[in-house]
This record gives sequence, structure tokens and C-alpha cells, in this order.
Amino acid sequence: MNQAALSGKVALVTGAASGIGEACARALASAGAAVVIADMNMAGATRVADAIVGAGGKALALCMDVTSEAQVNAGIDEVVRHFGQIDLLLANAGVQIVHPIEDFPFEDWKKMLAIHGDGAFLTTKAAYKHMKTSGRGGKIIYMGSVHSHEASVLKSAYVFAKHGLLGLARVVAKEGAPHKIHSYVVCPGFVLTPLVEKQIPEQAARLGISESDVVKNVMLKATVDGEFTTLADVGNLVCFLAQDAGALTGQSFNVSHGWNMN
Repeated sequence: MNQAALSGKVALVTGAASGIGEACARALASAGAAVVIADMNMAGATRVADAIVGAGGKALALCMDVTSEAQVNAGIDEVVRHFGQIDLLLANAGVQIVHPIEDFPFEDWKKMLAIHGDGAFLTTKAAYKHMKTSGRGGKIIYMGSVHSHEASVLKSAYVFAKHGLLGLARVVAKEGAPHKIHSYVVCPGFVLTPLVEKQIPEQAARLGISESDVVKNVMLKATVDGEFTTLADVGNLVCFLAQDAGALTGQSFNVSHGWNMN
């Protein structure tokens, strides 16, 4: 990646204090973007922002609950005040809760949809306004999943929410086209983040199998090589899409070692 490829651009990444969000924020910064690290974990967001600044980049830590319209609007307005613009939104914030359908607590269902669905919508709505009025357009990238295309047991809320991001991205692509606002969905397979590591014993207990069997026969069974997707794989794809001129708008992209070849 050209270290100046995104020079002059401002990117906001939600859920960027750890995991995939942090990796993507660091990748965008390495490509020259000023990056806003938005997360409810302000200590983690500050750590990531400080590391980027320490490496010679530009970054701002921002406390944001993506399910709060007031916090989202205020946060994105602050980004524009601080940097003068917003050019890219990576709606990455997410959690995972697993239950069989008949045991899935409604409160957990609503929490999952609020973070993944409401969060994507609210950040899109707030960023879109600035991208449109600036006249420069922008990029809105949603962190989907192979589960945007596939189903897995125990993940009804997650699969429902990740499928919904495909529809949202397609609407944004159509509505945003006249304003040079483009949208995409990045769909990773399993990436060995703390979120995924937490799922291994949970699924082992739910399915009555060993943790090694969860990895081999549940998480990686459908890949062509039995390999986890890496953080670098995802970050590189995000940076690539951040430079697209619009030819790929509205599309989703699997980065999954061959799991789901749509």
C-alpha cells in the first residue's frame, strides 16, 4: 500500500479500540489518512490513537456509543470541527452473543440488532450528511461477515444483522451515487480476535464438542485451506476500497480463505 494513498483523507472507524477495528484504523493511518478511533472503551481508543500519532500519523480518540443518536451526531460533528471533513466511515462496531433460537433472550437479540444495525444506520446517516454537503463525496464501508451470506447455528441475531448490512449498503450506493458517496461491505471469515477466541469455548459448550473441533469442524471447515483470515487481510481490503472510484459501489467482498465464493 502506498503510504500516501489516502493522504488528506479523514476516516472514522467505530469499534476501533481493539480487534479488526484497530487493525483497519492502523492500516488506514499507514496509508496516510487521519483516523478517528471511535469506541466506548476510551482508554483503548486513546491507546490506539496515541500509537498512530507516535508513528507519525494523525489520529483522534473519540468516545462513542453507536446506539445513541445523540452521541453519534455529536461525535461526527466533532470530527468535522477537528479535521474539517470526513471522507470515510468504517462501521465496524459489533459484538457476538450465541444462543439456540428457542433460548435466545429477547434483550440479547435487541442488543445485537442495536449495535450492528442501528449503529450502522446512525453513523451512516450522520456521516452521509457531511459527505453530501462537502461536494467531495465519500466512502461508507460496513464490516459484514461471511455470515452476511451464510447461516450458522446459534447465531440468529448476528446472521440477521449482518445480512441487513448488505441491503443498507445497496441503498446507500443508489442514493449516494449522485453525490459521489460509495458504499461497500467487507465480509471476513473467522479472524482470531478476542471476540472469536471467546466464541470457541462458548460454542464447544453449546455443541458438546471439544474446542479444537469447534475450530477445525465449525469455524474453518468451509475454508479451502483450514486457515483463519488475518487482520492484515481485512485491513488491506478496507484500504483498497477506500481508493475505489465507484466501480465497486454497492458490492460485498468475502475475505475468507475460500469460505463462500459468491
